[in-house]
Amino acid sequence: MHPATLGDRALGRALVTRQLLAERSGMSALDAVEHLVGLQAQAPKPPYYGLLSRLADFRAEELSALLRERRAVRVGVMRGTVHLVSAADCLELRPLTRTLHEALVRTANRRRLEGVDPWDVAADATELLRQEPRTVRELGQLLAERRPGHDPEALSRAARALCDAVQIPPRGLWGRSGQPTYATIESWLGRPVSAEPSVETVLLRYLGAFGPASVMDAQAWSGLTRLGEVMERLRPELKVFRSEGGRELFDLPDAPRPDPELPLPARLVAEYDNLVLSHADRTRVISDAARKLIASRNGQVPGTVLLDGEVRGMWKAEQPRRNAVTVTVTPFHRALEDGQRRELAAEGERLAAFTLRGRTERTPEGGPQPDGDGGAKAQPAAAEGEFTVVFADPVG
Repeated sequence: MHPATLGDRALGRALVTRQLLAERSGMSALDAVEHLVGLQAQAPKPPYYGLLSRLADFRAEELSALLRERRAVRVGVMRGTVHLVSAADCLELRPLTRTLHEALVRTANRRRLEGVDPWDVAADATELLRQEPRTVRELGQLLAERRPGHDPEALSRAARALCDAVQIPPRGLWGRSGQPTYATIESWLGRPVSAEPSVETVLLRYLGAFGPASVMDAQAWSGLTRLGEVMERLRPELKVFRSEGGRELFDLPDAPRPDPELPLPARLVAEYDNLVLSHADRTRVISDAARKLIASRNGQVPGTVLLDGEVRGMWKAEQPRRNAVTVTVTPFHRALEDGQRRELAAEGERLAAFTLRGRTERTPEGGPQPDGDGGAKAQPAAAEGEFTVVFADPVG
């Protein structure tokens, strides 16, 4: 029997549903972070906005408390990038993805580390971080004292890539600022990383949050290679499909695969969100033309607008005054329909209120009402602040 074929619309519905974006979930922040296998977190705010778009009742303090209580951490894992993951997942994901960080040291910092053994640098850094947490600058200066004439920044970068270390608060706390400060995973969590992490378990969890997916998709998400061998070992317990282009797709047998015509709500998806970064073939949620519009030379990924399960624009939030937030929505290619504008105005007002208060708010009945200049003003809740949603002209 030939595997059933799934088109982009069916794959998109499956992804959006598993990403908790088809309907806001009642999960706790910790359960959501684990279900999603972490949230990409180069900047402090995106994980908060990522959970805001997915959870029905979310407060920033809930996620901040997880970081302070060491139940969640910021650590370099998938794709060699910083993610916010649960403490338990950190112990599994860090050793699995360590090779990615080693490769970055060999390529990006090779010339700047000429004459230095990166592993000796990592050993010294581990010793220093066990003594006490260190900022990036402090770590680089201390390492350079032991290696006169070498670039402190390059030494610090290599050490942070090779050491099993996490960023610690106040970095990542809502409403707080601070330079990235590092501690070893073992000293911060009180446990060493796993000696035998299971790539099979992680791959199954990836399918649960991102499937159906191909081997190449899983490799794009994780940054790991040779996952075809792992998928073959898992094949007997998986369901197999085909994409319209003929790619073999794997999935958990009981995972949700909604009707391709399932209605989907508008959502404002966070910057750097794994929704748009975790497949080799991303056309299930973002067209190649849209990918070019959000591409950036410096690696930044803007907040995106999700309409009918597809990325159709960008958004950004700005705070011109302490008690005011403006959310600007920029659609791609064509103007928004009235119903789409209303939905996005409500989502923008919810995000703006959260930006000011760090908690979700009920959208007033009917959502924000358009004003005379193309924006949308918040309803009476704005007594505590001014929330404005502005729709820019289409780009592309």
